[in-house]
Amino acid sequence: MAGVMLKFIVASMFMWIAPVGILYGFNNNIFPGSYEMDSYSLTLVSGFLAVISVNVVIAFYIFLAMKEPSNKHVPDTRFLAEAKASIDNLVQSDDGNSSQSRDKQE
Repeated sequence: MAGVMLKFIVASMFMWIAPVGILYGFNNNIFPGSYEMDSYSLTLVSGFLAVISVNVVIAFYIFLAMKEPSNKHVPDTRFLAEAKASIDNLVQSDDGNSSQSRDKQE
């Protein structure tokens, strides 16, 4: 469970860091060629790349989630036993109630 949480936290951080870094880099002329663009083109390119970076992070997170082994998750045996007992108790109580209601109707 700790590995899953760590992946989620890292992916969440990159979903904020990557687009903000791209926007900052374009607006402060850190990336080569960004100083030659007019403000309209700079806004379009930086916004487009910021959105693409978030989608790349999401795709990478989905890829890592799909690589997780599905057979290592085992349900809690105590929970399953309690659930089965609860269902059996419910079924038995319904059987008793239906026979009593039939007797009352006759």
